Amino acid sequence: MNTRFDMQTIALILGWVGTGCWVVCFWWMHRLSSRQETMLQELHAVTKRIEQLSEAEHDMLREVHPSVEKIKESVKDVAVAVSAEDSSGNAVQR
Repeated sequence: MNTRFDMQTIALILGWVGTGCWVVCFWWMHRLSSRQETMLQELHAVTKRIEQLSEAEHDMLREVHPSVEKIKESVKDVAVAVSAEDSSGNAVQR
């Protein structure tokens, strides 16, 4: 009878230890998930800022793009004029 009591006591102690382990495990997982949620919110904020900067950069490039095309055209005109002068026999002094 004493052995049976010891087995029940051991089973009860192991049951409480198991329950305690589950409590610690759930607390640990909650802690990890809250940290992960905080990290995801910070990451979302960073991606929003990057998106805003990207849109601003895109708008600036859109404003500059026509000027770049005009510069390319004027460079082509100058290149054609210079190559025409070189081919006509006039030496270009540099």
